[in-house]
Amino acid sequence: MQRTVSAELALHVDDLARLAFIVAVADRPAEERFELRHDGALVKPREVTDAAGSRIHIVDVAAGSVTMSYSARIEVQAEAPSVTELELLEFLRPSRYCEADHLAATARAEFSGLEGRELLAAVSSWVGTRLIYVPGSSLPTDGAIRTLLGGEGVCRDYAHLVIGLLRALDVPARLAAVYAPGLDPMDFHAVAEAHVEGAWHVVDATTLAPRSSLVRIATGRDAADTAFLSSYGGNVTVEAIEVSAVADVLPDDDITELVQLR
Repeated sequence: MQRTVSAELALHVDDLARLAFIVAVADRPAEERFELRHDGALVKPREVTDAAGSRIHIVDVAAGSVTMSYSARIEVQAEAPSVTELELLEFLRPSRYCEADHLAATARAEFSGLEGRELLAAVSSWVGTRLIYVPGSSLPTDGAIRTLLGGEGVCRDYAHLVIGLLRALDVPARLAAVYAPGLDPMDFHAVAEAHVEGAWHVVDATTLAPRSSLVRIATGRDAADTAFLSSYGGNVTVEAIEVSAVADVLPDDDITELVQLR
């Protein structure tokens, strides 16, 4: 499957600031371009890779306008990396947006006795039927508990609730930021991954894009680890954002099947 992805950002910075972009495909593709400009002049970011394999582009800029442009073509799926015991322990713990310790009673009541692919399908269906997808309905500080009580949210909220429920059942779970061919309206997308049957498998309770077409950008405990932009110092305003993700084939998606995100 061939996929082409891109992201364009226009920012205004009101004082000296450090910007950290997480928009590049995690497994470096053969074809990609990353360009940053400050007041029209090219600037060269520093690239670092975190422990989960997310590629972060960092730049220090003065007040002014900043534009970022990224594009990539992905033709070959990478092999899934090996999993360590430390990773599995890390993704069992409650985190900032996935309050698994507060979801234990609900998780046991709803999913007791289920394991493996049956559990993932049940959690995906349960979250998908209890939440309404409403753009702009959630705050950046909302976690899984507030999402469940409010009954609505966007992709990251769905993913946080899925992750919290699975961790409450002692299933390692994490969040992946992705490009999502087929998503409408197009944007950055967030899904959950759960470790069952010896590997990480995608759970997307929104069912808005085929899981097998997704392209990994970043991986983390929750959205705090995977934001497409973080800023430190001066105030930063996002003035425009455009995301594109296209695949030559959009396959059907059955939530009862296990799908790995490469």
